[in-house]
Amino acid sequence: MVSFLSPVAFLTRQHNRILSLPIANRRRFWGSLWVGLAIAWGQPSLGAEQVSATYGVFERTLSVDALEAYAKYGQVDGELAPYLNLAPRDSRDTLRDVLSARADLDPVAVSQFLYTPQGEALLQRLGQAIQSGSGGSGFKGLRSALILAAADEEGLTLLNVLRHFPTPTLRVNFNQTFRMAQQLQTLVNASETALAEVREQSQREADTENLSSDGFVDLSQPGRLTWDEISMTLRDPSRNPPWGHRFPVDLYVPRTTEPTPIIVISHGLGSDRNAFRYLAEHLASHGFAVFVPEHSGSNAKHMEALLAGQEQEIAKPQEFIDRPSDVSFLLDTIAVLSRSDPQLHDRFDFDRVGVVGQSFGGYTALTLAGAELNLSHLAQTCDRAREEQSWNVSFLLQCRALAISGQQRQFRDPRIRGAIAINPVGSALFGRSGYQRIEIPIAIVASGADTVAPALLEQIQPFRWLNVAERYLFVLGGGTHFSTIGESEEEAVSLPSAVVGPDPSLARDYVRALSLAFFQTYIVENLEFRDYLSATYVRTLSRDPISLHLVRQLEDAPLETACTTVAGCW
Repeated sequence: MVSFLSPVAFLTRQHNRILSLPIANRRRFWGSLWVGLAIAWGQPSLGAEQVSATYGVFERTLSVDALEAYAKYGQVDGELAPYLNLAPRDSRDTLRDVLSARADLDPVAVSQFLYTPQGEALLQRLGQAIQSGSGGSGFKGLRSALILAAADEEGLTLLNVLRHFPTPTLRVNFNQTFRMAQQLQTLVNASETALAEVREQSQREADTENLSSDGFVDLSQPGRLTWDEISMTLRDPSRNPPWGHRFPVDLYVPRTTEPTPIIVISHGLGSDRNAFRYLAEHLASHGFAVFVPEHSGSNAKHMEALLAGQEQEIAKPQEFIDRPSDVSFLLDTIAVLSRSDPQLHDRFDFDRVGVVGQSFGGYTALTLAGAELNLSHLAQTCDRAREEQSWNVSFLLQCRALAISGQQRQFRDPRIRGAIAINPVGSALFGRSGYQRIEIPIAIVASGADTVAPALLEQIQPFRWLNVAERYLFVLGGGTHFSTIGESEEEAVSLPSAVVGPDPSLARDYVRALSLAFFQTYIVENLEFRDYLSATYVRTLSRDPISLHLVRQLEDAPLETACTTVAGCW
């Protein structure tokens, strides 16, 4: 399930605890309890005895023993008292939670992640704020501390990370730490503004649609058809010579007498072809043939190889080319087989093809729909993100595509007539000009609590760049980056429920219903389903704790205002 994001997800969870405080208390918390913040966004490695914070020319020191006594027993000594007296009582409890919260991460997984380009980029940034005793970058100390803390029998806690930092003193650059806190808070505030605008616009659209909800049926329910499930391994001899590029695929083929329309599903990074089995079976039951390739360069097995030290990268840059190429090669191959293989003969309609993908699979869907890689924009964005320290975590992946400079940038497959991108990444990869190359119906699904591919930066802003008339933005109000992913026995790392978010079964029901409505409308061209792509229908589906909203357009002014102060919203 996206194993490289597990350490990041742990840090995000601690940050979200702090953000749950009232705004006034939150500001005082940032200022007075710098230790909790700095460590919460760092992951220190062998025996720091004290934490020293610098703020301009001033410096204060606090022993790790004092922090430990407070975290474990609520004991406040003379060292810690001056800081705690400045903070509201509920903030003090939050600090105890942040210091002692345990993340059960495999030390090998942590180690492998921190030696990838993405892990090193994150450590380089954190090392500016969390430094060694000499005042130098804490890059190496953070890496060793995190690995050793994860291997410790007490597990990876922020206190334990301190205990394993390799110098007696760990220095926190308060100026840099406070800047990071401000950037995070700015992103949170801007995202809340954008999400509020989506909710209000969805309500306005529902009010003007003049539709009755009485005639709607529940599209998340299975259809009446049965299907055959066929598995095979494909080999593309044009890639990775002389052995060729191999990848497995599952076909879900309805038992009908007529050729069926086709939907291709592209899984996310570190996942596999079972992650969206629930959607494949649902669409097959309603008469769609579903092709599910497993992208071998970024699947769960690749992550297992990374954790075993057999791979050096979370996903090689070549994967930005291989993923869409996998889908086009799959369609080519099955088209040939359907003319000769009795099991497949005359069962598919290649004039009616759609695609859906999540996360890295969302990137795959966008490229097949026509979005074009803009590597000059990507280079500028990555440089600017480093300078302005954007907290868009997905840039750690997107910026690796710079290594494919000079190679293919356009992967539009003319057979694709409609696409759904769930939690996609691509703002830096495509930019405005890249998104404007899409000329087919497109639906983008965002999650309001997505801390991996933030909704404002990776879905809402790109939605505004689209020129195509038939465009939809669905927002899962309480959803996370992982809410729509189904369970799989082959996940490299299982994420805790706090990271997955509330009630993922509800999010999966939304995906079932919205995908069926979209593909019936634009792939089958059954216009009876068009009313289901409405804010009115979405309002009938919406349930707590994950609200659902749909917009077809967004006003520029509120979002421009939200974007002006956010690093990464360019």
